[in-house]
Amino acid sequence: MTQTSTRRPPAPAPAERAKTIATRECPGSLVPTGPGSGERVVPDLHHVHPSGSVSILLRDGHPLLTRSADAEVAVMFELADHAPVDLREPVRGLLWITGWLRPLGAAAARARAVAIAEHRPDPRLLDLGHGVSLLRLTPASLVLADAEGTHSLRPHMFSAATADPFAGYETGWLRHLEQEHADVFADLARHVPEELRGGRIRPLGLDRFGLRLRVETDADDHDVRLAFSRPVSNPTELGSEMRRLVGCPFLARQRKG
Repeated sequence: MTQTSTRRPPAPAPAERAKTIATRECPGSLVPTGPGSGERVVPDLHHVHPSGSVSILLRDGHPLLTRSADAEVAVMFELADHAPVDLREPVRGLLWITGWLRPLGAAAARARAVAIAEHRPDPRLLDLGHGVSLLRLTPASLVLADAEGTHSLRPHMFSAATADPFAGYETGWLRHLEQEHADVFADLARHVPEELRGGRIRPLGLDRFGLRLRVETDADDHDVRLAFSRPVSNPTELGSEMRRLVGCPFLARQRKG
């Protein structure tokens, strides 16, 4: 995909964007590193904790579980952040967490499963001790790659960050916007570079600093960020900023007055 502008509008800091990806239910996979590395592994369940550590649920007898029982295994855990609507290029960001993998003892595993269930109830956690085991990935470093760039993060930076206030609201709202209010994107086209206005404008993302659009043309895909006039923190403020971007006549009259 191509970034269309050299002047970057305000955006959340890298650690905040990384934390936001981690709070979503993104597809994740383990990539063993070092000598004798195996193939990419998709766990039965994964959960990224606020500290950056990752809980991994694997079937008993899995080769990676056997290896890590003898000694910590160096791994990279990859989270793929997908757009809320179907796009030609659906992945809008990647978060890689590199660290050391080790299985948890029975008591520690149960305690961690309870902690996960408080935030994310999942019936797969009930299989713990009945054919599946819980492992902990202790992070050493994190790397974020998205339309804003590629950034290396230390675990303490990730731990101190907070997720975007619209992280849990974004998917449903953008899907609704495209399905029920497609005319909005025709109005937003005036903010898109002139050479892209013939492309198909799709919702890509939302955060407290602005709205992100994907413009799909015959030749390529382009990401455009539309900045709000100020950071927003709740749906009321978001609605006001969206009306400003769309060009609501009522707001225009207010500004003239």
